Amino acid sequence: MGGEPHEMRIVTKDPTSCSAGIISSGSKAVKIHHLIKAPENNPGSIRKRESWDANELATVFQSPERLPDGTFCEATTVIFRTRGCVWWWNSGCTFCGYFNDVRDDVTVDNLMAQWQAAKDQTNNFEGSEVIKVYTSGTFFEDRENPPEWQEHILRETHERGLRLIVEARAEMCTPEKMAWVAERHPGCVIAIGLEAYDDEVLKFHCNKGFSIKQWNRAVEVLRENKLEVKTYLLFKPPFMSESDSLTHCIEWIRKVGPLSDEVSVNPMNIQRNTIVDRLFRHREYRPPWLWSLVEMIRLVHDVPGRLIVHPTAAGRIRGAHNCGKCDKHVAAAIERYSVSADLREFDGITCDCEKIWASEIELDSSIPVPLGIGIDRRLPPEDSLMSP
Repeated sequence: MGGEPHEMRIVTKDPTSCSAGIISSGSKAVKIHHLIKAPENNPGSIRKRESWDANELATVFQSPERLPDGTFCEATTVIFRTRGCVWWWNSGCTFCGYFNDVRDDVTVDNLMAQWQAAKDQTNNFEGSEVIKVYTSGTFFEDRENPPEWQEHILRETHERGLRLIVEARAEMCTPEKMAWVAERHPGCVIAIGLEAYDDEVLKFHCNKGFSIKQWNRAVEVLRENKLEVKTYLLFKPPFMSESDSLTHCIEWIRKVGPLSDEVSVNPMNIQRNTIVDRLFRHREYRPPWLWSLVEMIRLVHDVPGRLIVHPTAAGRIRGAHNCGKCDKHVAAAIERYSVSADLREFDGITCDCEKIWASEIELDSSIPVPLGIGIDRRLPPEDSLMSP
């Protein structure tokens, strides 16, 4: 066929409408992303985000932690209200709802005020040896966060002898920027949200926007600059059964563990206004079982490096959960293990629902249903079979 290639685009006369068709004269083109992704950029969402006080943190809290030498200590986690993630501006991950807590107009003065507020609320980080800084994106990405603010945090935490953990996307870990970070805070921990050591899962399940090759290169750059590597993995991405999630996550941990100083597994929790949120509300996705996390921990306990599992919203319907009776005890044991690295944390913890979980894993493995056969765990079986 000759001539210019034809471009196929989805359009709608009203950007907020759900109707769509092939491009036609006089119609405004709209990206497919804006039609199928949750409406985080609609006027109501923007008004809500801009109602936040830009001088106020999203949150700050303290929790038990362990240093690389095994010493137990306390950590302060500071979640800033920033402009958000560059990847979210363009597309965004299927599961990440951190855009709900950002503002488009945050300035360096606002961020400095938030840093001071974190110190005020913790009595200047009293008792903490570790500071975790989360920015709903990449800490050292200049388009997201002013470089002078980045430098202030890096230098102050280093001068005070605090272990600093910041987050980044793999492609942002360039040699030039990592050398800049290492000069200001030698040994800083860079946590990369890899999510899956599988390019197909990264692309089609997570819409992550980078590849395994880029993550491997980022790890090399961090090592060259003597920075520590923390790798995030996602347990049960969308469009995956419980059994497949367990099998794949074990495989990913065994592959990335030897390349990382720490591996942190994040069980899926349903965040507002995300694609996973839509799937969940249509009963097309269920968060993982807490029993799956316990089984995963037992099977990868021998992998080099530290394994951390923090099930956010554990025991709730939108987080990793079991039947409702045992959730509190199982989740607490998982949290304790993340600090102690001792499998004895799970001794004596049992529940009748563990048999239901085991049956689901077995059926997922034998019946070719891509999304799994699991039913809602806190509904009578007959109700779970009804249409949503």
